[in-house]
Amino acid sequence: MNLSKKKELAARTLKVGKGRIVFVKERLDEVKEAITKQDIRDLKKDGAILVKNIQGRKKVNTRTNRSPGNVRKKVNTRKQDYVKMTRKLRGYTKEMNSLGKVSDEEVKEIRKKIRNRQFKSKANLKEYIGGLKK
Repeated sequence: MNLSKKKELAARTLKVGKGRIVFVKERLDEVKEAITKQDIRDLKKDGAILVKNIQGRKKVNTRTNRSPGNVRKKVNTRKQDYVKMTRKLRGYTKEMNSLGKVSDEEVKEIRKKIRNRQFKSKANLKEYIGGLKK
């Protein structure tokens, strides 16, 4: 007897694939009589319909030998770091200019140096500005 439609109904009702649905051979006549989704649910509860477990596969982890010289940062991260640092330094320079501690000409020079990545941190910039006064 062809129970493919019953298998499809069971798969839809139990939300699993058709390959996982198994009908118990002794109770095929009960499965054949099932028409509604509720009938399918009742048969599963009674044990006339079984659902197989999901078959997986063994995950194989490939290990790559990467020496430190071959590991690179992603470009995106480098760019983000540059943008953060540049904004921080430019903001601080603007603040110093508004307080009158740095002249407009010096601001122009500092901004060029910021663009050329001469300052590694805000502390480095503060040190440079402190050296301008002496």
